[in-house]
Amino acid sequence: MRIHVITGASEGIGAELARQLAREGRAGCALVLAARNADKLADVAAQCDALGAAALPVPTDVSREADCRALIDRAVSQFGGIDVLVNNAGISAHARFDEVAAEDLRWYQDLMTVNLWGSLWCTHAALPHLKASRGRLVAVSSLAGLVGVPGRTAYSATKFAMTGFFEALRTELMESGVSVTIAYPGVVATEIRRHGWNARGRAAGKSGLDEANAMSVEECARLIREGMDDRAREVVMTARGKLGRYLKLLAPGVVDRMAVAALAKDTK
Repeated sequence: MRIHVITGASEGIGAELARQLAREGRAGCALVLAARNADKLADVAAQCDALGAAALPVPTDVSREADCRALIDRAVSQFGGIDVLVNNAGISAHARFDEVAAEDLRWYQDLMTVNLWGSLWCTHAALPHLKASRGRLVAVSSLAGLVGVPGRTAYSATKFAMTGFFEALRTELMESGVSVTIAYPGVVATEIRRHGWNARGRAAGKSGLDEANAMSVEECARLIREGMDDRAREVVMTARGKLGRYLKLLAPGVVDRMAVAALAKDTK
């Protein structure tokens, strides 16, 4: 039985990834699902159970180190080990830096705690078990962790940090048998940007990005799952994202204009 721990599993990409793994693995799949919303988490676990997997919901706030370590302890005590850790929990944010008041800047730090430190704490606790199983680490970053986007200074900072951490960790783990896959979704049809924070550090209630061609959550989860199974180094999910990554080296001004074009035409 392969044991998966997935953070941010109560909705969006994490919930869909759990369902796909349950459907694919059925009786050979154990899922330890983590998120803050206990009710939504229980619903996703019930869906995975109905698909034939063994699903354990563990209410978790990844901004708390104790919660992260307790999550891993619970997974090991319940199933005896960990084969896969998917660091998916995160918060979005959209605000121009010059529109953030000095007294509100603290939420930049809070965002970093969730998006970077939550992954770091979970990974540190899980690493001995992943080494024992020669398992897989997955980090769900963002195209905003490869290319800076206007209005995304805080979010890009957290995702660039996440990318750097897991790239460096990959080199440290080369002889361990543990693979590190970094996924870079673009705009995906979830509620993350509407739940994300505005210049005051409060729920924005809207997206600042152009979502006309948003990728379906099912497609995004499938690409992550396939990359994880293949032990791929990275999963860059869109042709535009792949192009932008290489143009950044050759024609950075073009990439800047692409980033501006990603903004919603009307953010009212």
